[in-house]
Amino acid sequence: MNLRQKLHHFFCGCLITSQLVGCHGLGTDTDLHYLGEKELQYYEDVATKIEYPAVFEETPEEITFSGKPRTLADRSQDEIWDLPLMEAIHLGMSNSEVIRVAGSLGTNGNGLLNNPDGTPSIYDPSIQETNVLLGGSRGVEAALSAFDTTFTANMLWGRSEQVQNSPFFGGIPGGTLTQETGQFQSGLAKTFANGGQFAINHNWNYTGSNSTSQLFPSNYAGNFGASYRQPFLAGAGVDYTRIAGPIGSGFSGITGVSQGVVIARINNDLALADFEKNVRNLVSDIEESYWQLYLAYRLYDTQVVARNSALRSWREAKAKLEAGGTRNFKPADEAQAKDRLFETQSSVQATRSDIYTAESRFRRLVGLPVNDGKIIRPIDDPVSAEFTPDWSMCLTEGLVHRVELRKQKWNIKSLEFQRMAATSLTKPRLDLVSSYQVNGFGDRLLSQKNTDGVTSQGLHSAYGSLLANNQDSWTIGWEFSVPLGFRSAHAQVENLEFRLSKARAILNAQEMDVSQELAITFQDLTKNYATAQSNFNRWRAARRRTELFEAEVQAGTTTLDTLLRAQSSLASAETEYYRSLISYNVAIKNLHKWKGTLLKHNNIHLMEGEWNPVAYQQAIRRAWARTHGVDAHKLQSKPEPFVAAGYVGEVGLMPEKEGTSFSSDQDGLIPDILPVPEPETAPDYAPPVPAANIETEARLEIVEPENNNPFVTTNTEETVRVLIGAEEAPPLPEVRRISATQDELLISDSVNNLDRE
Repeated sequence: MNLRQKLHHFFCGCLITSQLVGCHGLGTDTDLHYLGEKELQYYEDVATKIEYPAVFEETPEEITFSGKPRTLADRSQDEIWDLPLMEAIHLGMSNSEVIRVAGSLGTNGNGLLNNPDGTPSIYDPSIQETNVLLGGSRGVEAALSAFDTTFTANMLWGRSEQVQNSPFFGGIPGGTLTQETGQFQSGLAKTFANGGQFAINHNWNYTGSNSTSQLFPSNYAGNFGASYRQPFLAGAGVDYTRIAGPIGSGFSGITGVSQGVVIARINNDLALADFEKNVRNLVSDIEESYWQLYLAYRLYDTQVVARNSALRSWREAKAKLEAGGTRNFKPADEAQAKDRLFETQSSVQATRSDIYTAESRFRRLVGLPVNDGKIIRPIDDPVSAEFTPDWSMCLTEGLVHRVELRKQKWNIKSLEFQRMAATSLTKPRLDLVSSYQVNGFGDRLLSQKNTDGVTSQGLHSAYGSLLANNQDSWTIGWEFSVPLGFRSAHAQVENLEFRLSKARAILNAQEMDVSQELAITFQDLTKNYATAQSNFNRWRAARRRTELFEAEVQAGTTTLDTLLRAQSSLASAETEYYRSLISYNVAIKNLHKWKGTLLKHNNIHLMEGEWNPVAYQQAIRRAWARTHGVDAHKLQSKPEPFVAAGYVGEVGLMPEKEGTSFSSDQDGLIPDILPVPEPETAPDYAPPVPAANIETEARLEIVEPENNNPFVTTNTEETVRVLIGAEEAPPLPEVRRISATQDELLISDSVNNLDRE
């Protein structure tokens, strides 16, 4: 068997083996045999069995070694962990590789379990940075790869034997023509920022033949050349290439204009804006969960006190019943007291379970295990002072710092760039094409001989003839193509214009929603502070009422029913006070959230990571080049900036641009923003304000002589204050004051203690 037959059998065997192996499922764990008989049920079981992936990831120890959750039946005495709010936020930032969302645990809409790919994490900006997919989510590195120098090389050998239909070939009728060939091609290609394409190529072709009509039995023919293509109309210039990427060799209006470095950089900024928004929401959820856990402890404490009061009342009632009772005491009173006791006991159990639930939700947000042997107890007290922020400043901060508005402005800037690039594609395609090539030919590829023995030109060395540069060729000209009508290109421009109009309309609607959210937060602040005042006064009045009824019950002048009702009202008043106080603190948190300063308020700052080390070296080389370069006044060597340089006060610093009503400034240009009107003035678009009512209203407020009221001034005796005018507010004691101009807490030395004795 010769070599050719052996190769034929080898390839046939490989083909049969590949077909047999291809029929075997990779997911099955049982070998599939073709010899012998097997029942059909065997194959049905294998095909319909649910398979599991062979993925083995080690579960973190804080999950596997977590203790069982706390319940009412658990009476273990764990260590108390007094946790401040700032430490809780720090824990959440440190343990949140995956950013969780409050309110989704235990529901069908838990995105972490149902849509893990859509769950935000700290890796999202890096994923966007390194994304290589074509389209709107392309990363910067992928966009820059279009300008990388590409090296290509290939080598191909061949042999051919063919019988010739000639009676004279080789002196033998029907002789066989034998040819051996070899092809070597190599080249370097580079695309420039102006859209130009430069290429260098070096090629060799070898031909060997037994034909008698050739000068040499074998020869090498090759070349070394360079070519350059430069677009002049469609796709020309640095601006188009930075936005849409290098234009292809064939024009098409539907290729898209979102593949450039600028659009990719904006995509990264959009990803960073989403990441900042997710971090802001996480901080907001952590702070709100912290106050909810604080509230759960307060409500539990309130119900324990109510339970103890009910227990004391029942014991006294039972003692009176065993003593024979009195005229104002009946057996039904003892039963009512017992009913009240079990009612408060159930409330104690429910509020204690609420502590465990609130702690579990808080632990999830800050990335702690279910049970680590510690009981978390919030140690910070909620703010009880009146917070009166300035509306104009809050609205200005909201319009400047809200990350949603910044993201939408990035979308608008991206669409503006894409429209600019799409407008370039409405022009015909006109390219300059040029090439220059040096050719070589020889009997040998390399040889030191100058003569070949056949010709007088000395074609013994192919590289020798190539380096002699006696054979060259060049081309120069232009290529022109134009789609008649430009329907696709114009449709792309119109589509981007409509998308840009929609984006601007959405930005206006978003700014309106920002003002509405701030307005609702202002209303919540006032409402929750007012209700906290009223509920605190109600709590004090209910406590006073309970003390008086206890004295009357001891004296036997009233029934037990009035005392039990007073105790129930006292527990309800205290509960509502703490609920309104926590709602007031949540409203303060929401104010910082909706005006975009929540992260700054909690001393959290986000910044991008460092560059690639090679980027610093390239930046230094470019700086040296600019230092020793010559200014070209008529050459646009620096692209127009599209990123604001920073902030001037509370107003964004914008780059200079023609056609905009920007006022000049030393450090840049400040856009003319319509100022927010003061409360006593009205803008031109507002309806006329009706005349103020001259009549004033009077309201009464009872102030009791207690020194633990954070809302009412302490007096030596009970008084009745008459407040004239609806806009006048009662004076407050020296508690935590909040500056309306600086929007920061200034804590006074004399802070009233709100804890119950």
